[in-house]
Amino acid sequence: MQTKSLFAAIDLGSNSFRLEIGQMDSGQLRRVEYIKETVRQGNGLDAERNLSEEAMVRGWECLARFGERIAGFKPGQVRAVATQTLREARNREAFLSKAKHLLGFPIEVIAGREEARLIYLGVSHLLPQSDERRLVVDIGGRSTEMILGQHESASTLESYRVGSVAWSMKYFGDGLWTPSAFKAAEIGAKAVLDEAQILFNRNHWDKCYGSSGTVGSVADILNAAGWPEGRVTRDGLSWLKDRLLKAQRPENLRLEGVKEDRKPVIGGGLAVLQAVFDLLQIDEMHAAQGALRHGALYDLIDREGMQDVRSSMVDWLAQRFGTDALQAERVARTAQSLLEAMMSTSPSVPASERQRHLQKLRWACQLHETGMRISHSDYHKHGAYILDNTDLPGFTLNELHRLSQLVLGHRGKLRKLEAELEDVRFVQQLMALRLAVVLCHARRDPDLSGLSLACDEARCTVALSIGSEWAELWPQSAHLLREERAAWLKTGWSFLPLPV
Repeated sequence: MQTKSLFAAIDLGSNSFRLEIGQMDSGQLRRVEYIKETVRQGNGLDAERNLSEEAMVRGWECLARFGERIAGFKPGQVRAVATQTLREARNREAFLSKAKHLLGFPIEVIAGREEARLIYLGVSHLLPQSDERRLVVDIGGRSTEMILGQHESASTLESYRVGSVAWSMKYFGDGLWTPSAFKAAEIGAKAVLDEAQILFNRNHWDKCYGSSGTVGSVADILNAAGWPEGRVTRDGLSWLKDRLLKAQRPENLRLEGVKEDRKPVIGGGLAVLQAVFDLLQIDEMHAAQGALRHGALYDLIDREGMQDVRSSMVDWLAQRFGTDALQAERVARTAQSLLEAMMSTSPSVPASERQRHLQKLRWACQLHETGMRISHSDYHKHGAYILDNTDLPGFTLNELHRLSQLVLGHRGKLRKLEAELEDVRFVQQLMALRLAVVLCHARRDPDLSGLSLACDEARCTVALSIGSEWAELWPQSAHLLREERAAWLKTGWSFLPLPV
């Protein structure tokens, strides 16, 4: 089978890493291969929220095997997402730098609500068509996601820092399942999930689904014991807790349907699941086939088909903060034209990569004035703060931070972006944005006929040429361009001389 027809998603969870390879067939995603490895990175976080060397090595070894399997895939065919453990880890960059190299593809650390969106996307795609209002719950290793939705659209998404690995470590750390430990674990989970009673009230949904992890494991155990297939009930939870209490320890548990790698975390997961049932008045939960990795695959395929949710969310954010849409479009057209001119002298950049850089620059242009709703003074700083502190569906934390840095850097001094200026593509995007803002300063379409731009990446030099007649026609723009040249001369990049 040719790899060009395949798509792959990698889910770097707190308990397990998963690789799903699928192929689109008549509008449906058909599984080609699925690999799951128990890595337990969530166990490797210390009190200072640093990943241990052992936990990182386990992850690297797994990703090296995944990387070998998907060698030959193109960047647009692969999406790797990391969840709560790497959201928390203070030394995540130390892990990710080597992990990306071993996998051969970028790894995105996604926010909790983005994880919830992808979970719902995966679950809804693998459910029959229905008008039912759905509640989807996913209890992972260190976080629990809850989503309300109908059809393929999610309306309410939340992520809570409670999960099977974290709760097993916190309440069953001595390896003992006791009534008092279960009681404390359930009370602790309810304290974290308390606000879910309002957001996910029983009146807001018709049917409840559980995705992946804990719910899937509990459903398998109950089914093996004779309970209805794919269903988790209150009676089933009580029966399972009784069996754990009788076993006292994971190594003593003898139950058909429970996998060995699940035994050490089943206690914490069960306590969280019981808390969810109690808080949300759930009588029965159905085990869903879809999960985060399926949502990542469908989202990847949507992006390839130009149905990128990120563009919709940028439009929404720009409208919410009342940005000047005409000016944003004017700046975007100008900036993209300038970036294309700079990248045209770099044949090593593939066409698909150029398109991604142009798209992300466009988003920055659309959002560069969002901070004006807060204050005209230092509005670029307010805009950057908004992007660094918002959960925008479709975006990873790194993508939002890069956009925030472009917005922060589109005006003012450049030394605040010293680290980012090591990245050539970021420099070109920022330079294009800053020049576009200068050229569009009068809030009218700029005259680009007398202007040319070329970039020498090796020498960190940009040649910006404007004719003398152009400078006479647009003296204010020419003055601002000379100021822009002076600003870049204080960095490792420079403009060749402009006309005086």
